[in-house]
Amino acid sequence: MFEDSLMESGGKIKSKSKYWMIATFSFNGVIIALMILIPLLYPEALPKTAMTAMLSAPPPPPPPPPPPPPAQVVKPIKVISELDQGLHAPTKIPKDIKMVKEDAAPPPQVAGVAGMAGMGGGSGSGIAGGVLGGIGTAPAPVVKVAPPKGPTRVSAGVMAGQILVKTNPVYPPIARAAHVQGSVVLHAVISKSGTIQNLTVISGPEMLRNAAVEAVQQWKYKPYLLNGEPTEVDTTITVNFTMGG
Repeated sequence: MFEDSLMESGGKIKSKSKYWMIATFSFNGVIIALMILIPLLYPEALPKTAMTAMLSAPPPPPPPPPPPPPAQVVKPIKVISELDQGLHAPTKIPKDIKMVKEDAAPPPQVAGVAGMAGMGGGSGSGIAGGVLGGIGTAPAPVVKVAPPKGPTRVSAGVMAGQILVKTNPVYPPIARAAHVQGSVVLHAVISKSGTIQNLTVISGPEMLRNAAVEAVQQWKYKPYLLNGEPTEVDTTITVNFTMGG
């Protein structure tokens, strides 16, 4: 035993270790070859996270910062003072100086002053009398007022005092049975002689409108005078219907 472990056996001991080493190296080589070839032939076998990390491109670099804005050129503003627009001393002395002559203003003319000066005791009384006399004898200006075109707008309260004949409306029996009451507002055009020319309904209950129109058409007014002359009037008339009266 010691001879076999310390010295060469001289071919006495036979072992199969070299066959196991060859088989082991061959098996390991096959495994390594498979590990290299499988990812190349079947990339689906690799984990998706690893494939994503391998195939994803790196993020692009950030864009460069924008260039700074160009400096604004400040243009000088020429300030012109009001004093510079006036008169200035000449830069050089002129040879010829022209004199400008201005014509004298004409004397004021007062009509009637010279004639009245000899009538009074002095010049003061003559001037005062002439001026006052001229003012007193001058004709007064006549102002003509153009007549208005169309009817004159007059309020209902003013025209209520101009009524000469007023016919009270008849309360419709249907409206009284239905307890309908209220006010009917009419638009009227009154002629120069005071009669109703045009009459239209503005507002009011339907059952009371015809009775109000029939009554107001019979009303008579005083002629409305404008600058001393009769004129047409545009106004409104209100007829009240109440159950008590």
